[in-house]
Formats: sequence, structure tokens, C-alpha cells
Amino acid sequence: MPDIIQLLPDAIANQIAAGEVVQRPASAVKELLENSVDAGARRITLIIKDAGKSLIQVVDDGIGMSETDARLSLERHATSKIRKTEDLFTLRTMGFRGEALASIAAVSQMELKTRPADREIGTLIYVEGSEVRRQEPVAAEVGTSVSVRNLFFNIPARRNFLKSNSVELRHINEEFQRIAIAHPHIAFTYYINDTLECELPPGKLSHRIVSLFGKSYQKQLAPCSEETDLVKLHGYVGRPDAAKRTRGEQFIFVNNRFIRSNYLHHAVMTAFEGLLPEGAYPFYTIFLEIDPRHIDVNIHPTKTEIKFDDERSIYGVVLAAVRQAIGAHNLMPAIDFQEDVNIMTRLEKASSEQAREIYFDERFNTPLQRSNLKRWEELLDTSTLAQASTQPVRELRFESAVNQPDQPTAVDRWLVQLDNRYILRQVRAGLMIVDQQAAHERILFERNLDRLMNRSGESQQSLFPQTVEMSPADFALILEMTPEIRALGFRFEVFGRYSFLIEGIPAHVNAGREKELFEGLLEQFKLNQATLSLPINENLALALARRASIRSGQPLQKEEMASIIDQLMACRTPNLTPDGKPTFFIFEFGKIESYFSRP
Repeated sequence: MPDIIQLLPDAIANQIAAGEVVQRPASAVKELLENSVDAGARRITLIIKDAGKSLIQVVDDGIGMSETDARLSLERHATSKIRKTEDLFTLRTMGFRGEALASIAAVSQMELKTRPADREIGTLIYVEGSEVRRQEPVAAEVGTSVSVRNLFFNIPARRNFLKSNSVELRHINEEFQRIAIAHPHIAFTYYINDTLECELPPGKLSHRIVSLFGKSYQKQLAPCSEETDLVKLHGYVGRPDAAKRTRGEQFIFVNNRFIRSNYLHHAVMTAFEGLLPEGAYPFYTIFLEIDPRHIDVNIHPTKTEIKFDDERSIYGVVLAAVRQAIGAHNLMPAIDFQEDVNIMTRLEKASSEQAREIYFDERFNTPLQRSNLKRWEELLDTSTLAQASTQPVRELRFESAVNQPDQPTAVDRWLVQLDNRYILRQVRAGLMIVDQQAAHERILFERNLDRLMNRSGESQQSLFPQTVEMSPADFALILEMTPEIRALGFRFEVFGRYSFLIEGIPAHVNAGREKELFEGLLEQFKLNQATLSLPINENLALALARRASIRSGQPLQKEEMASIIDQLMACRTPNLTPDGKPTFFIFEFGKIESYFSRP
């Protein structure tokens, strides 16, 4: 029998390894930025073109490499981070496997230019698909510059599976944010398609967060810290009323390495229990410093998974630190009658009903605060008791055909609202039960989709234009979708760095909530992007429909209920929401009669 087992050529082995290390352009960005950090860089520049598909370039002023080291760095399992097995348990660097550069070089056309401080001439190496095509001396600044062009040029299947530029750019922005937050002492410059995206000077962690996510974060950051024999914790948590419906602004770092941990995320969410709207996620940036001997980072090639030898204790420290920050900085809803003297003065001069309205408007102006007030009123039930004592006694009569003259039956006689959530209407087959929110979502979705297809969105001018500040990633996403968002009826202009001035909103949306609607549109779009596979037009149409539709619990007039049903029946797909949930249900007469044991 002939021998059939053979060693793979280096080129094939590198491509296999690249499949784990370099999954998309963002993976290459992460590895190159981490190499620059490990090289002791004080200034790092990231340049991206065509969402990383055409060019990824990272330039740093680190220690650089000699000619021999530069050539060895392109070999698999070549690293300066470890020498023996014991070094795996004392790791402080970002990288240690020695696979990143070799994996990137295997699936791209890569140029490496580097020079250490003790050399006058640097080294240039050009690699194409793991094959070194050129190596020569070159004039270069101290540090290293790596240019990655045409990623996956030799693996067409992998390149075809890449998402749209907006999706890939979002992943790159996320990796950049994580590295920039973890190392606020390093200056970062970020270019996208020859445009300066952001420039981050070295400074404090709080300054770095505000620079990345916007000035609005200045008011919502609360520091948290804790120190035990096992771990040191520091960082910031955000206010509950600033929580978002999408994930992405939750960061946990262990020894300055970003990690994903559902277990520790649960600890933070438990600390916020009872303070967040359903389905909302607060901002937090938490740093854990722990002896490397108590963790294992050699779990996955991306190095974002870590095993702790005492994970339960870490959970307790995170939970306690976040709870303490919430309590110490008054992040939970509270009533402070000494905070605003003007409110108290106005309360004294107003009638009891007016006073309640003033207090409600000025002190309970967020959904969470209003929800808390409603719960207290339900517990006390004072309003119900007061109404019961003043309500006149009504006579109850049961009419029959004997004493009731013939009257024409009106269709809208059976149009009623149940629990402020469902619309009930008699139809020929039985009783029609309509979910008012789901029905309105379907109506608005089809209307928005038509506007996007025809570029015919009508707009209403805002009396007082509002400014919206965004993170660099969100700002870039809005710029990319500007034609589509304008087609929906929004009118906005760039207003400073990472800011927009909202001048108009769709004509069918109530005015006065321009900022909330614009931010909600983007947040819902990103949430849909993460959970649904939709074209951009359908995604935007659905995002606006969900943010602008009426809510369950909203009382409706009979004319409004009739209008919703009429518009729903005129839809192309009236029985389902855009994501496939039913909008109405018909309770047939036969089914109703079966409950009364009628033959």
C-alpha cells in the first residue's frame, strides 16, 4: 500500500491558518494594531480604503525591526513574545502566537517597511500569497509600516462572502474603538478613503471615550472601581436613561485585552436590574487587572475568549463595583425636592391638578421615570378611589327585541379597543382581532418602501432644528445612507464634526421628536442589521416603521381604529408584519359557538 500522508506546502498551511486568524478585513486591522501596541508605539495611524478590501495600512513609531527580524516575522510561529512554555502564563502582550503576519501575507499582497532606531537604513519586504517577491534596503522612519492590499485576492470564495462596505467598515470601526479605548495613552489617527475620520490625542480614559462616542457622553459617565487581592477594577458605566436598544458599546478588558464574556456581561446587567427599559443595554467600559497566572488567553486564535481560574469571584467583584457606582453617583431614578427651587415655588402657586402636571412634566420626563410613577399610582390607587366616590350611579338595563325598535346595524358599532392594544371588529366570518402596533408597522413599512423606491418622501420643516451628535462609526454610516434617508423624508445637514442638524422629518410623523426619531432610526437599523438579512432599503423602511408606529397601550379614537384597519387591508401583505409576525386574527363564529356547547 503506498504512503498517502504528506506534509502540506507552507503556502497551503498558511492559508488554512489564515482562515482562523483573518476572517474579514477587521481581523487584519486588529492584528496589525495589536502588533503596533506591542512594539511600544506612541503614535499609530490606520488607513482604510474600500472597507479594507483594497487597502489596510498601519503605521507606527515603535521599536521597528532589523532585516533578519523582518524576514522572520513573516514565518509561522515566529514571535518575540515567548521563549518557553512558562511564558504562556505570564503574558502581558497582545500577541504571542506568531501567526498574524504570516496569515495576512498568505491571503494578500503585503508590503512591510521597518527600521529600528539604531539603524540608518530600513528594510522593505513585498510578499504576495506567502511568496516573498522582493526584499531591499529602503529609507524609512523609525517604526513599522504594514500595507495590506487586495485582501483574499487568491481566495475568491472568501472574498465573495464579505459583506457590504458599510458592514465591513462597521466591524473595522469596532476593532479600532476597542484598541483605542484600551490604550488612551497612545495617539491614534484614522483615515477612511483619504478622509480623516478621527484624530485621538493621548489622554485620560474619559477623554478618549468622549472623543470616540461624542460629547453627550460627558454627562452620563460614572466612574467605578474596586480592588481585591484577586483583581483590580476600574472604568466607567453610563446612565440607565441613556441605554440603547442595540449592543456594541459594552467593553470588558482584561489586562488591556478586549474580551467577550456573557458571564461578566450578566453581572453588569444584574447590577442595572430594575433601572433599564426592556431590551436596553447600558454603556460600560470596565478594565480588569489580574495576575496572568490566574487566566488562560490561549483559547481561540482571536484571543477574545479567556478562562479564569475563579470566575465566580470575578463576577462578584464586577457586580459590586457597578452597583456601587450606580448608587454613589445617583444613576437610579430619585426624587429630590431640594434640587429645583423654581418647581417648588410654582407648585405652591398652582392648583392641585396643575401642580401634578407641572411636577410630571419636569420631573418625570423620561419613559423610565414615567413608568416608575405609574407603578406607584397603581400601588396607591388613589385616583381610582377618588373617581369611585364622585362617579354617579348608572342604571343597568338589558335590552331585548321586545322593547327595542328595529335599528340598522352599523359596522363600526363593533369597532372597539381592547386593553389599549387590540382593535376588535365584527366581520362576516366572526370577530377580527387586530394588533394595533403590528398593523401600523406593516402600513408604515410598505409606505416607507414605496418612498424609497420612488425617492418621493415628503418632509415637514422643523420649527426648531435639532443637533444630533454621533460616534465616528455612526456618522460614517449615516453619510453612506444619506440618499436613502432623505428619500424617507428626513432633511439634515452636516453640522460640525460627527454632528448633524435635523431640519425636517417625514410628513406622517408627529413633530417635536426629531432627535429621538433620527437616533432611533439608526439604532433600529443596526439592530435589524445584526438580526435580519435585509437589503438596505427594506432595512431602513422597517427601522422607521418600528420607531414611528403607534405603541401597544396607546388609546385610539374610533376614527383612528377604522383608519388603521382600512389601510391595513389595502397593504400588499396585510396579514403579516415585515418580520413575519401576524397582524390580525379572526375568531370564527363556529369557534365562538363551540365554547357555549351549541351544535
